[in-house]
Amino acid sequence: MTEKIDLLVEPRWIAPVEPAVVLEGHAIAVKGDRIVAICPKDEAATRFTTGEYLRLPEHVVIPGLINLHTHAAMSLMRGLADDLPLMDWLTKHIWPAEAAHVSAAFVRDGTLLACAEMLRGGITCFNDMYFFPEAAAEAATRLGMRAALGITVLEFPNAYASDASDYLNKGLAVRDRWLDNPLISFCLAPHAPYSVSDDSFERIVTLSEQLDLPIHCHIHETKQEIEQSLKEHGVRPLARLQRLGMLGPKLVGVHTVHLEPHEIELLAQHNCSVAHCPSSNLKLASGIAPVSELLRAGINVGLGTDGAASNNRLDLFQEMRQAALLAKARSNDAACLPAQQALHMATLSGAQALGLENEIGSLQVGKLADFCAVDFSGLELSPCYDPVSHIVYAAERNQVSHVWIAGKCCVADKKVLGLPRNDLKNSVSLWQNKLEIRPVG
Repeated sequence: MTEKIDLLVEPRWIAPVEPAVVLEGHAIAVKGDRIVAICPKDEAATRFTTGEYLRLPEHVVIPGLINLHTHAAMSLMRGLADDLPLMDWLTKHIWPAEAAHVSAAFVRDGTLLACAEMLRGGITCFNDMYFFPEAAAEAATRLGMRAALGITVLEFPNAYASDASDYLNKGLAVRDRWLDNPLISFCLAPHAPYSVSDDSFERIVTLSEQLDLPIHCHIHETKQEIEQSLKEHGVRPLARLQRLGMLGPKLVGVHTVHLEPHEIELLAQHNCSVAHCPSSNLKLASGIAPVSELLRAGINVGLGTDGAASNNRLDLFQEMRQAALLAKARSNDAACLPAQQALHMATLSGAQALGLENEIGSLQVGKLADFCAVDFSGLELSPCYDPVSHIVYAAERNQVSHVWIAGKCCVADKKVLGLPRNDLKNSVSLWQNKLEIRPVG
């Protein structure tokens, strides 16, 4: 008697991430939204009766990539103000543009654009920090994408909220409305130490403990941030966060570029996670994060793209390669951050940071069926001695051919399914016309 399943995918290789092996001649069986078997293809042929069978003879299947830090709606600002240091970029260009244009409609259209780009590149889950999270949830679920949405907190007002308390109350209300949606989860997202008060941080710590929510916060991104903290608070930002009770397993510290050895030890002692965004850090000249030291200390490090306004791509293939190469150059050690570890950072490490490691991040029986197929048939990927090495050092996002989230196909033959392409392009053009007049610096 065979078992009825919904989907059987038979690629040339499977790289499950955990365990750190490559399986050849195996198939993935999916029933509903879960993986029910990863077994030799001959066994699968006799064990299962399937509603859909897909043979991918020149492909490798990997877990869906997890973008641990982004500002999805800022895709509408891609290229708006390039080649500037962070604080000039923020205060003279991005924040004024947001004050003039950000709305629920802006976030809905910008997030839809970001989701389409990320899905095309094999990203199945993103950790967002932006305004109007309900609009972001609507956009993500429209394309069947998984999202951890930030309950963003700032002290200054914008079109979304008037003060820190208003940001929190509105974000928590959105969380309550979306609590039962399996694709949507939430993080508390205080923007940064320089934009959030002690009182707000203390309230966030309490809410995190009460609601079991991760905390997603920029930290030690620039030297200027650290100098400002020393001037205003008498300590570096991380020490201030420690004093306020922010450090712990739920903290996802974004960037962590400028760290002293004792601060790396501090993050390790408190089991914090880090979202490493190498391309954004390079483009904004923020610096190069000490990733080899973080990993050596046992800190969980995932990968993020940051927003498309500061990258300018939402491309985790680029970030895997960039992270590996930068770590090698900075440490003078070619064995530092090997390909398997870079893939782990882009998948299971991100899941662990979000508290989702039991559901996504690796290909294991019982986990959600979030995975993607990468086409290795092109000459530029020949020959292939090690598929994981190729994923990190040779492949590009445009070689992703198929993406599944919770067992549902979201990308087939490189096309995003359910995408209102012409409508979206028209909406993006309208926003471009509105944003074309640059804020005066």
